[in-house]
Amino acid sequence: MRIQVSIAVAALLASGGGGNPLSNPDPVANPPGEGGQKLSFRYFQKCINVIYDTPLPVNQGGVVSTNTCGSGGCHDTSTGTGGALRVVQRATEVDLTATAVDVARTTDMYKNFYSSQGATVIGSPPESRLLAKPLLTVLHGGGQIFASADDENAKRIAFWIGRPMPQGQDEFSEAGNSMFDSATGACLTQ
Repeated sequence: MRIQVSIAVAALLASGGGGNPLSNPDPVANPPGEGGQKLSFRYFQKCINVIYDTPLPVNQGGVVSTNTCGSGGCHDTSTGTGGALRVVQRATEVDLTATAVDVARTTDMYKNFYSSQGATVIGSPPESRLLAKPLLTVLHGGGQIFASADDENAKRIAFWIGRPMPQGQDEFSEAGNSMFDSATGACLTQ
């Protein structure tokens, strides 16, 4: 018995890489944020939020149905069960020429923006759950929403996440206007 205990202790010490193998691991040291940039509210409200209210095909293990991301049972802010992303359905667009920034930040559209931005790694679409989950590159209880990264909605989300506002500018920056076709006002995706 004594030999078995000694072998077990020796194995624990050898696997610990030094220090006390029975203590908690060293704290994780995450690097500080890269610049504190924001995503464009302008692009979000015209090109991303609409995705939440649009009926889309949902593939759950080969069974295809139709639903909206913002529906009850999914990401609806009141009745949704879909994780951290919360959506106020049919949020009204904010006229940024007539609305003060502090008022805009109290709207349902901004709540959706803020929740969505929280599901992103700003500047890195592939690492962002807002894109990875509906593509099923990571587990999404709601199934596969976008068949591929070539889906128009997936392209919009990737474009939005990949083009943060310039350093030092907030989410309402007019730099966000460059994300639209200057002739038609259409949402760009590349």
